[in-house]
Amino acid sequence: MLSSTNCLLKNLYFSFQTTFLKAFQMVDSNPSSGSPEETQNPNPDGNAPVESDLALENLAQKVQESLSLEKRHKFWETQPVGQFKDVGDSSLPEGPIELPTPLSEVKQEPYNLPDHYEWVTCDINSEETCDEVYNLLAHNYVEDDENMFRFNYSKEFLRWALQPPGYFKSWHIGVRVKSSKKMVAFITGVPARIRVRDEVVHMAEINFLCVHKKLRTKRLAPVMIKEVTRRVHLENMWQAAYTAGVVLPTPITTCQYWHRSLNPKKLIDVGFSRLGARMTMSRTIKLYKLPESTITPGFRKMEIHDVPAVTRLIRNYLSHFVVAPDFDENDVEHWLLPRDGVIDSYLVASPETHEVTDFCSFYTLPSSILGHQNYKILKAAYSFYNVSTVTPLLQLMNDALIVAKHKDYDVFNALDVMQNETFLRELKFGPGDGKLHYYLYNYRIRHALKPSELGLVLL
Repeated sequence: MLSSTNCLLKNLYFSFQTTFLKAFQMVDSNPSSGSPEETQNPNPDGNAPVESDLALENLAQKVQESLSLEKRHKFWETQPVGQFKDVGDSSLPEGPIELPTPLSEVKQEPYNLPDHYEWVTCDINSEETCDEVYNLLAHNYVEDDENMFRFNYSKEFLRWALQPPGYFKSWHIGVRVKSSKKMVAFITGVPARIRVRDEVVHMAEINFLCVHKKLRTKRLAPVMIKEVTRRVHLENMWQAAYTAGVVLPTPITTCQYWHRSLNPKKLIDVGFSRLGARMTMSRTIKLYKLPESTITPGFRKMEIHDVPAVTRLIRNYLSHFVVAPDFDENDVEHWLLPRDGVIDSYLVASPETHEVTDFCSFYTLPSSILGHQNYKILKAAYSFYNVSTVTPLLQLMNDALIVAKHKDYDVFNALDVMQNETFLRELKFGPGDGKLHYYLYNYRIRHALKPSELGLVLL
């Protein structure tokens, strides 16, 4: 159904020019992320193009002009997604692009793979299968252009990411070599309820598209996208959400990752960041130093009995965004209740009334450090969902940084979605230089969104 390479590349690595060059390569590769400057929208309901649309139109034109006709997206031009030629056309309706097909007409048999390969449904609860998936991703998934860092999702993270309430095991799809049974490719979907304006849409979130490095000329990725689409359709779902670090037809918004150094010496030693001009190592360490303890009264780790209160807080907050998940208590328990090494969540409860007033969370996604003598893992925290009603967001997120530092994270990353932009510079986050594009499959949004209008974080 889609090209989700989960390309939240959450790191500084990919230049904008590299993104352009990769934009129309078919999805056999796993590129990375980053984002645009936020644009203003003075007339969101009018017929005149808004600035975010003009920026997207300019982006689309540059991509199209930079590539010959035969290299444009032949695959995506056949799919029910927003097309570059339609950018700025206010006559097109919002909502589904194609109507659902009767289930009896959905292809019942899997798509044909090249000879020597076969489909497998992956049971992520099987230790053997989980090991196979982990090893495939650990050696072949998102990597920077200079081969210095590669995502290293833990097995516990994979089980969390792939088993939300109501998940379908049939959407966890692998490809094996028939003769050796070696797993060489993987793609997944999980169900989600995503609200777009006032409509809650049942969607699939597509993720973890990965093809073994030695097989990227075999054109496996388009077949895998079609196969996961087929399996999603069999469950009577017709829309999906995904992200990519490349420009495909057509982003609903483009975001940027920001990075807050927690262990500056290590980040500089491994090449993740550099010493600033006229900066010494000791001055840099001093610049990023954090207080020893959190300062907010009532700041504590989330517990199971907090689920109803956190759900109310999250639902009210997310209602202010154009596109956001429609979480219920089961979702909050799964996605936000702390799990060691996977997801950390903290809240502020009034010392007097015990009312939960504020919430912050971050998930753990380390990267392997490739070819370094002294360091093997870069421990990174990623901002997830944060809600401020009483405690200033700046103070709440500073407490989150302090907690992450105590837990030995090296860097804290955040997208400029929701209200995150209000604390990034003040808390000494620096912008990455890549772009992270959000997409909806078979669902049109008339005008591109500002990152601050997006309430959705995809893993």
